[in-house]
Amino acid sequence: MIDRRQFGSGAVALALLGLARRGLAQAPGGIPPYRSEVPGYGSLVPDPAGYFDLPAGFRYSVVSTQGETMDDGYFTPGKFDGMACFPLSAGRVALVRNHELGVDDHPIGPARGLASLGERLSRSAFYDRGIDGWVLPGGTSTIVYDTRRGRRERHHLSLAGTAVNCAGGPTPWGSWLSCEEIVIGRDRAGQEHGWVFEVPAAGRGLAEARPIRALGRFKHEAAAIDPATGIVYLTEDQPDGLFYRMIPEIPGQLHRGGRLQALALSDRAGADTRNWTDPWFRRGETLDVRWVDLEETESPNDDLRQRGHAAGAAIFARAEGVHFVRGEIYFCCTSGGAARIGQIMRYRPGQADGSRDRLELFVESADRALLDFADNLTSTPWGHLIVCEDKESPPRINHLKGVTPEGRLYTLARLNARTELAGVCFSPDATTMFVNVYNPGRTLAITGPWRSFRSA
Repeated sequence: MIDRRQFGSGAVALALLGLARRGLAQAPGGIPPYRSEVPGYGSLVPDPAGYFDLPAGFRYSVVSTQGETMDDGYFTPGKFDGMACFPLSAGRVALVRNHELGVDDHPIGPARGLASLGERLSRSAFYDRGIDGWVLPGGTSTIVYDTRRGRRERHHLSLAGTAVNCAGGPTPWGSWLSCEEIVIGRDRAGQEHGWVFEVPAAGRGLAEARPIRALGRFKHEAAAIDPATGIVYLTEDQPDGLFYRMIPEIPGQLHRGGRLQALALSDRAGADTRNWTDPWFRRGETLDVRWVDLEETESPNDDLRQRGHAAGAAIFARAEGVHFVRGEIYFCCTSGGAARIGQIMRYRPGQADGSRDRLELFVESADRALLDFADNLTSTPWGHLIVCEDKESPPRINHLKGVTPEGRLYTLARLNARTELAGVCFSPDATTMFVNVYNPGRTLAITGPWRSFRSA
């Protein structure tokens, strides 16, 4: 386990503090600068290991690494992506983590291409095989972690035989919805893909790999559930994707079916919210929303978004992370905005008092130093958003960015590994933030003075 040591150069710390007060901090070694609109937790202090920079007083440890042998004998799969944290008992939590592995990623899958493990996996509760006969390497793994002692207790494979499991979302009843970010058919696998699967957080083995067909078949990214209604909200990682919701027949029983819809603006049919060529949607503007019923939601031709848009649904620029926060739904549009470097939308469901559903452009970045390619997101126990960057432009240095309830941004961490951050989430006791490094895969646990946040 790797611990971040404190950085103690007084001269450098004072220089960084001066830059932060002007809202801009220059990173070392030619790394692009970052910017914050509020002080937050202060300037980032270079990690002596050169890996993950945090503000003074914070530290990280490595909880899990790609390729480790898990307690069930399988290897920890690679490409760590979406994740959520669930309470178990007295400081113990379960982290259910996606692995965005494609049909040919067997060398970094749970069997690592070994015939003995591949055969064992083929006798398990997996969903599908590829046309090569191997169980597909995508799925989830689960880590049990003790936040009081700061150590991992066990880890195991928890979903097998799926493909490109990108993000997802926790349910109020203690399970993880794992989303396939790919639509493929029987030309590449034994069954169709593009589904969402449910994984119980407290399970000790492989979950039943059963697609939730009521959530539609498309290039799923993430999911969030309103606990008051049981409605599931879904994002689609396409440059012309839709924002969906599924109203279940019976809340909490998603396999029982429901009605899939796409968001539309009440007074602007087929609206383009991306602001790419006609930046009409202004930051802070709030618009009335209606919902369009969708047909043939299992979409054998992978045309659900085009049919939804033709029926009046709004389009979004690569809608990715989505999260429920205190009665509202926030979701990132990775390439949205006039600068095409990220938006965050806020959806407010209508209330019993007759208020209507509303959509707000909560954040739109025009500055790469402030926010660049917003992807996964979560909320803190005190109501902020934490957003993972997934920028693609060189040198591909990604950050964790915080967003206050007023929509002001600050920088929380910097990854110096030229890959994306994903799966950010908090422990229920508010002591530990977890985040994934995508490739090579690592899961980090971050602790520190969370109460020291400064808004001015």
